[in-house]
Amino acid sequence: MNLPLIRSLAVAPARAPILRYGVALLSTVLALIPTLFFSDVSESRFVIFAVAVMISAWYGGWKPGLAATSFALTVSAYFSFTGEQTPREYHRAIAHLALFSAVALLICWFNAALRATQDSLRRSESNFRSLVMNAPYGICRCDALGIVRDANPALVAMFGYDNAAELTGRHLGSLYADAQQWFRTVDYFRARKEFNNVTTECVRKDGTAIVARISGRSIPNGKDGDSFEIFMEDLTETRTLELQLRQAQKMEAIGRLAGGVAHDFNNLLMVISGYSEFLLERLGPDPRLRGPAQEISNAAQRATSLTRQLLAFSRKQMLAPKVLDLNEVVAENLKMLTRMIGEDIDLVMVPDPVLGAVRADPGQIDQVIMNLAVNARDAMPQGGKLTIVTSNVSLDETFARTHTPVIPGDYVMIAISDTGVGMDHDTQSHIFEPFFTTKGSKGTGLGLSTVYGIVKQSGGFIFVDSEPHRGTAFRAYFPRIDGREDVAAAQESLGLPRAERGQETILIVEDEVNLRRLARQYLERQGYKILEAEDGAAALQIVDGHAGAIDLLLTDVIMPGMNGRELAAQVVKLLPNIRVLYMSGYAENAVGHDGTIDAGINLLQKPFSLPVLKDRVRELLDSEPIPPDVAMSSRRAETLEKKMPPFRARRFNLQLPLRYRPLGEKSWRPGTTENISRSGMLFHGEEMLHPNAQLEISLVLPAEIAGLAATEVICRGEVVRLVEAHKEGQSVTPALATKILQYHFQHGARVGEA
Repeated sequence: MNLPLIRSLAVAPARAPILRYGVALLSTVLALIPTLFFSDVSESRFVIFAVAVMISAWYGGWKPGLAATSFALTVSAYFSFTGEQTPREYHRAIAHLALFSAVALLICWFNAALRATQDSLRRSESNFRSLVMNAPYGICRCDALGIVRDANPALVAMFGYDNAAELTGRHLGSLYADAQQWFRTVDYFRARKEFNNVTTECVRKDGTAIVARISGRSIPNGKDGDSFEIFMEDLTETRTLELQLRQAQKMEAIGRLAGGVAHDFNNLLMVISGYSEFLLERLGPDPRLRGPAQEISNAAQRATSLTRQLLAFSRKQMLAPKVLDLNEVVAENLKMLTRMIGEDIDLVMVPDPVLGAVRADPGQIDQVIMNLAVNARDAMPQGGKLTIVTSNVSLDETFARTHTPVIPGDYVMIAISDTGVGMDHDTQSHIFEPFFTTKGSKGTGLGLSTVYGIVKQSGGFIFVDSEPHRGTAFRAYFPRIDGREDVAAAQESLGLPRAERGQETILIVEDEVNLRRLARQYLERQGYKILEAEDGAAALQIVDGHAGAIDLLLTDVIMPGMNGRELAAQVVKLLPNIRVLYMSGYAENAVGHDGTIDAGINLLQKPFSLPVLKDRVRELLDSEPIPPDVAMSSRRAETLEKKMPPFRARRFNLQLPLRYRPLGEKSWRPGTTENISRSGMLFHGEEMLHPNAQLEISLVLPAEIAGLAATEVICRGEVVRLVEAHKEGQSVTPALATKILQYHFQHGARVGEA
């Protein structure tokens, strides 16, 4: 039934049965009292009892109403049929009773229908109220003036208010960050048009901005004018995730482009630097000729540094990861950082005493710390505070949801923060892009992009938090692992004497013609017999048709058709004793996984200098052959461990000029290295020094040792022992075996003569 009156009448809610029937009994008893005084007037008696039935049915429902009706009929029948009556009066009494019964039943039925309808409306109102009050989206209603009249808890929480009373009474336009966006919403309301999914920026109670998606409609409200219903969804977190995903995709795309350019550029650099070395060897001392050739070589070295940084950003460089304690890595760099950042900046380290271990390339982690520290120093031209914090953290689903693409788990965090000028949000969105810099002509724009690439390639994540004039904090997260040391997989030089010139046969496989020709010319000058092929198929034909022995396969990794790893596998089947040396400047899964070189793989990273090519070829030919695709057995691993400690730094036989002086003295003395590594060196000086003597040594480290590019360093060392040297007919000062205790890199120094 759908009666208009039903919506305006009020029906009492359901009561306990004892109350409902008690009210019915009370109403009929009260109706009985006036009936006694008007017993001779049946119409009055029926009217009074009808009121009693109505009250009983209204309060208790149709069952108490029927009970009251039965009582009323009984009393009325008693008064109607008592005494002598004429047949006419008798029929009239029966008619009155029948009419009263019909009216009473109609009253009970009407009240029952009214109660059922009102109960249904009450339940519907409760359900809809619950739906609105518990909705995860903000819902509000405002009047024709735009004043908020009602709001659900979700909207109250969205705008940061404590309760709905604080929000009601406010103008809806005051919640908008931009008045123009509110005016556009008003235009929809004036046109009485329903609108959906309008994105706007709103302001919370505390002044912070949120992004909301708004839908609404206008509802006619009679004389009071139109009212408006607004539905809001907080998109702040979603928008943040979208921006992070877009940023990650942009960085990935730029990284692929940079990696591809660097890969192709490496081959060109090899040709430029190689032929410049040829020129420098053949030119005389005339500075008019030697100067331009040297400038070509210097430019090639700078370009080499650039490509290495691009590969680091694109996560395509080959790494040599080890199990590291970041506390130790930071501690080793503290003294150097103190000198580098200057005396007007306070350097504070807050280490976690039970810090977990990570697996990363130690040289790359050093570069991450250095680049972030240099960036912090430049952000504090007037001095300030630089803080380095390490800690164990566990990132949960909530953190991962707002920091794409973090995977929940256990990490080791290193945070480097400063009190410098800070950055706005627009700058932060570009800060890791290559060649983006805020330092003008003083910056290259590759420092932070290199940091980003190193952290990502190491399986970690890096985020930046900054506000203008409030400083900046970079937080890098590396996966936490079991701290047990793993056996070094890469083969190292055993320090055995090597022949000056070679006689062996080398097969060079390289698809870049100029690079292949350069390697052939240089190695032929060293006495080797050279075979060359442009791809894997041609190389297999040469191997199959060559009558003599082939001692070394020197192959590029990335080639059209068959890659270098597949070629080596085929060649090793035909020549089991052949050595294999790969060339690549690009991290590919052909010789490793996720930038890590597989066990038993010998890799020469492009671009490399010709002397480095000579040393690696000679080193490999003098070593025992190890099949590249066969993992080392435990017996072979034990033999290598007996010959060489596991984590021994690689040593290079390089004659580099240096200057040295005992600690505390002012005058420098010249010297020349005999061999050098990252952890120590053997050099000849002007005089003998006793073991344990402390020295300061100044030299230019080549790119093979320094990492990305030739770098001038001043290092602190300790003489370990004296090594006797003998030459026929000459008196030679013993060489000084020195352990390097500390490095200090000279940033911005010219290294063109390295």
